[in-house]
Order: sequence, then C-alpha cells, then structure tokens
Amino acid sequence: MIYTEMTRKAMRIAYEAHHLQVDKTNVPYIYHPMMVASMQKDEITTTIALLHDVVEDTSITLDDLAKEFPDEVIEALALLTHKKNEDYFSYVERIKNNPYAKAVKLADLTHNSDTTRLEVIDEKAQKRLAKYQKAIQLLSE
Repeated sequence: MIYTEMTRKAMRIAYEAHHLQVDKTNVPYIYHPMMVASMQKDEITTTIALLHDVVEDTSITLDDLAKEFPDEVIEALALLTHKKNEDYFSYVERIKNNPYAKAVKLADLTHNSDTTRLEVIDEKAQKRLAKYQKAIQLLSE
C-alpha cells in the first residue's frame, strides 16, 4: 500500500462508503478495495483502487469525488463505473485505453478471480470466473 495524503483521504472515504457492506461470503467489503489497492505501484492507481467501487455501489457520486481528487483519478473512476444496462465487455473495452483504469481493473479482476475467497464454487461462480478471465484477456491484448 502506498500511503500519501491523497491515498489516506481515499481510504477514509472508501471505509465510510463501504462501512456496512459485506461481500458474497459475508466478509466486510472494504477488504476488497484494500486488496486491489495493495496491488498498485503508484499514488494515482492506489487512490483509484481504493475508490473503484464507491460510485457504483454507494450514494457517493463522481461529482462528490471531483471536489477531492484530481482529474486523472475522476476520469479513471468514470471508466471503472459499470453503467446499468451496459454490456460487460463493452465496459471492459472502454477501460483499455486508460492506463490507470486498466491497471486497477486488472487487479480487481485478479482479486475477484481468487477462488480461495469463495466458500462454494457453484455454476454461477464458475460462469462469473470465466467472464473475469475473458475480461483479463481482453485487457491484456
């Protein structure tokens, strides 16, 4: 994890935003963005990783975050926010050309593909894992 004034601010916002959320196995959700952030190599991508699910999964908006963070963070977060009714692979394609968003999404998919996080790997989980592997491949081209 990279600790700077900006990443600490992102940690506080992410923690507050995800505070009562849990993942599919009832683990506090904040561990996911923290793990994705721990895979990053610079301040910008660490900040983006910490915030990557905030807009999609909470009431915080990009406009709210734009008051606190630089444009490169906001632009990447906009790309990483999967819009309702948007085809998943179209969403992945639009991430490809932004190096910050791409780095965070690859780490996100890697963490989401970690089967040790799952208590049960049923058919639904297998389909989700296959989708993530295809997305990793698309981003790696």
